[in-house]
Amino acid sequence: MRRGVLPVSDNQSAFFAADYDEKIGSTIPNYQVIQNEILDVIHTLRPDPKNWIETGCGTGSFALKASAAFPRAKFVISDPSEGMLKIARSKVAEQPQITVLDAQGTQDFALEDESADVITAILCHHYLDPMTRRKTTLNCFRMLRPGGLYITVENIKPATDHGISIGLERWKNFQIRSGKSLEEAEAHVNRFGKEFFPLTIREHRNLLQDAGFKTRELFWASYMQAAFYAVKDL
Repeated sequence: MRRGVLPVSDNQSAFFAADYDEKIGSTIPNYQVIQNEILDVIHTLRPDPKNWIETGCGTGSFALKASAAFPRAKFVISDPSEGMLKIARSKVAEQPQITVLDAQGTQDFALEDESADVITAILCHHYLDPMTRRKTTLNCFRMLRPGGLYITVENIKPATDHGISIGLERWKNFQIRSGKSLEEAEAHVNRFGKEFFPLTIREHRNLLQDAGFKTRELFWASYMQAAFYAVKDL
């Protein structure tokens, strides 16, 4: 592999679908912590969800974890990548409470209005252009029941150029400590602003507000990732 160049994958992430579960933990700091924080927020705000949508589900690992934590919930999951969904279908084949849809982006979900208690979108919207990102957020708002909970986790953009430089250096160093080569780590952080397009924390909150969410809060942040919850008013 040439210095600073990642191989072309079969999805929009930096990895082939078959390698995703192995690679994500050495790429996203505190990845399992993020998942646990999400489940904690849901336990607090929607402790008994009936219908849960997971968009950008990847290989289905979080859906399995969430279904174990919320055994009465019915899950509908999908991802834009057929390669990811092939793995997800295999993982959840014996989980009748999890339905896997055809490959699609969040903006294309056509489930009924006000049909979901919870929607989760973990590290899946930072590849989108501003208009499509707005459509995805509006679609999530549409599908949520009143009182429903939307959780999104995304790479974020620090507020200053200096902050971006510091954040990318820290992120690169984390990946090297986690076993990546210097070339691999540099290739990943060099995707920032070129292959994925993070928003600032303020821009995330404004996006949620513009979609109709009055309650919208940051509940977790580390390195260059942040998690937000938003509640649809009753």
